[in-house]
Amino acid sequence: MAAKIRKGDKVVVLTGRDKGRSGEVIQVLREQDRALVRGVHIVKRHQRQTPTQDGGIISKEASVHLSNLVLADPKDGKPTRVGFKTLPDGKKIRVAKRSGVEIDG
Repeated sequence: MAAKIRKGDKVVVLTGRDKGRSGEVIQVLREQDRALVRGVHIVKRHQRQTPTQDGGIISKEASVHLSNLVLADPKDGKPTRVGFKTLPDGKKIRVAKRSGVEIDG
């Protein structure tokens, strides 16, 4: 099945403590149906000191379930559903249902 959310997409969070916030997808974890989004779901982790890295408490992004994310419309940045369209040359592309704009054209 084709992926509706991919690395580099601009997404909006639908539920949870970061509801309404948006960011760019850093990584998609297909096996767990989760994604890392820049600036969203920041958690603090304790890091042990290594020869190359300082120790202490660091902040980093935790993964968000794909069901809680929706693609942002390229036209106005508001949440939109994703549809698929096949071009005359046989290539399958994603389309924003809200505005009809091709997402990866």
